[in-house]
Amino acid sequence: MTALNGLRVIEIGTLIAAPFAARMLAEFGAEVIKIESLGQGDPLRKWRKLHEGTSLWWYLQSRNKKSIALNLKSAAGIDIVKQLVETADVLIENLRPGALEKLGLGWDVLHALNPKLTLVRISGYGQSGPYKDRPGFGAIGEAMGGIRYTTGTPGVPPARVGVSLGDSLASMHAVIGALMSVLRVKTCQGDGQVVDVSLAESVFNVMESLIPEYDMLGHVRERSGGALPGIAPSNTYPTADQGYVVIAGNSDPIYKRLMAAIGRPDLASDPRFEHNDGRAAHCELLDEAITQWSSKLPIEAVLQALEKAEVPAGRIYSAADIVADPHYQARDMILNAQLPDGTMVKMPGIVPKLSDTPGGVKWQGPGLGQHTQSVLGGLGLPDEAIQRLKDEGVVQ
Repeated sequence: MTALNGLRVIEIGTLIAAPFAARMLAEFGAEVIKIESLGQGDPLRKWRKLHEGTSLWWYLQSRNKKSIALNLKSAAGIDIVKQLVETADVLIENLRPGALEKLGLGWDVLHALNPKLTLVRISGYGQSGPYKDRPGFGAIGEAMGGIRYTTGTPGVPPARVGVSLGDSLASMHAVIGALMSVLRVKTCQGDGQVVDVSLAESVFNVMESLIPEYDMLGHVRERSGGALPGIAPSNTYPTADQGYVVIAGNSDPIYKRLMAAIGRPDLASDPRFEHNDGRAAHCELLDEAITQWSSKLPIEAVLQALEKAEVPAGRIYSAADIVADPHYQARDMILNAQLPDGTMVKMPGIVPKLSDTPGGVKWQGPGLGQHTQSVLGGLGLPDEAIQRLKDEGVVQ
């Protein structure tokens, strides 16, 4: 038995936000039926690094999903979506606001077809407000949500965080909202509802005390490189072998252990640095002391010394570091997957870890329309009717 056994999810989404949300549900046992367009399907199939013409990202992003290819510009295609909606618990989409309505699949229609359905809508700015009709990608959500402004080195343009964080944060908020709504339906016998997720708001939601600091103190958080402003010592420090280590010595007892480990008992006992506010006021002094120590040692020696002192620290991992790390391996965070041509490839494992109903991977991202026949057959359509729909260009 899986955590989401019996939950049926329809995905009408492309690229990152809605598909990632649906992937997380699929990994924990939900039946996810991904509706793709005829011909090319989800553009993610051709994004970033390809193997035999298909994106490696696709195989990860769409694992455990069933793919059906529909012509949503046809009345027969829309009728199939409606039949699927009648059997579903959740529909996740990331079209621009109003696009679902133009297809004849607005909330009023969907709710009438299935009052228990939860509709999860992911968009750049949400389904209301003056910006709702603007096109929005994750990068724009990161910019408007505040995280781009605070990311990077002072004095240079803001940096990208390295992954599509805005989309991924929206996906996680979408999963939370979907499960909240489904729980209400299942436990309170209530109706389904609309879960409205904005990329920009999902980023904004993780921005800590950004707004009260500005409102009460007029303080605007700025880019700070590897440091954690206002909390000290916490930064990225160089080592003798051209490495870098992140050290977080920012609680009172950890700070004292850190100073002892680097041979600075004078700083450990200095009353100015007994609490964080005093340390933050002299963060440059503390960072310099730590740098003088770390820069004379290879990274392994730094990490061993800090582990012995029980000070949180870690190297900055590349993909190669992650794959080689025994802790990742011990926690099944690196899985071996087989692609359609038999090639083996490493893929990320499942998060979170559930003790009784863990998630898992049944198959990698499917071929376009791989499950059209079986899904439509499950709706009661005979083989000859499905073949006729294929001949008419309604399904693939």
